[in-house]
Amino acid sequence: MRTLSRAEALRHFDALLTEVQSTRQSVMITSGGRPVAVIAPADPHGRQFGTLPGLHVPDDFDAPLTDEALWV
Repeated sequence: MRTLSRAEALRHFDALLTEVQSTRQSVMITSGGRPVAVIAPADPHGRQFGTLPGLHVPDDFDAPLTDEALWV
């Protein structure tokens, strides 16, 4: 996560908002070297079904189970 001082965030606030909106990445704001706020996208894009890394969803995932599969 990118970090900016309070003064720098104030000087470039419009550009900061544009950056957060376009990159969808949060930015931490510090004051006196301590974190005080995070500017994050207001409408984060949620994950769509089946997009978890390494997850494979077969085409027939909602098909009824066979009798054999039910008794395993």
